[in-house]
Amino acid sequence: MQDTALLLCDLQNDFLHPEGAYGRAGCTAPAIAALPGRLAPLAERMRAAGGWIVSTHFTLVLGKGGEPFVSPHLRKLRPFLARGDFAPGSWGHRLVEALAPADLSVEKIAYSAFYETRLDWVLRRAGIRRLLVAGIVTNGGVASTVRDAHVREYELTVLEDGCAAFSEALHREAIAGLRPVARIAAVDEALAELA
Repeated sequence: MQDTALLLCDLQNDFLHPEGAYGRAGCTAPAIAALPGRLAPLAERMRAAGGWIVSTHFTLVLGKGGEPFVSPHLRKLRPFLARGDFAPGSWGHRLVEALAPADLSVEKIAYSAFYETRLDWVLRRAGIRRLLVAGIVTNGGVASTVRDAHVREYELTVLEDGCAAFSEALHREAIAGLRPVARIAAVDEALAELA
């Protein structure tokens, strides 16, 4: 298990907590809200088995006066994003409490956690070759990260019920699209394998 990590994509307070940026804006989905509780037993078993917990953190980089840089496409999709949301080091930026702490965490600015980040370097330094991938959203950050990990020749398992999107249809389509590049499994399967 020392070469295996549970990669938690963007399971942050600003996305999931009712008082986070998305919760305050009413931008939630039951499938997303259920993820911390479903993944917590797997995270605990990974820790007990000597595996790694790695979290990625979507980040709004702060410019002058503390105003965040928000890309035009994201500003259009999520006009409610404001100063302080997803700010590095803030409560909203952190991994949700049910899954904390992570052994390694990496800030990201785009869908893929490999794009212009230190993730690949950190994983290789830690000796991690296998990733169990979970998080949000399946059709965005998860799919992009999994494809980039595949190109970098990591051994991949996507936890189908450990990921979620804002609609079940988008989730299902994204999972179908990942089958050629990753093993697809359920959280219970991963728990049984770790036992």
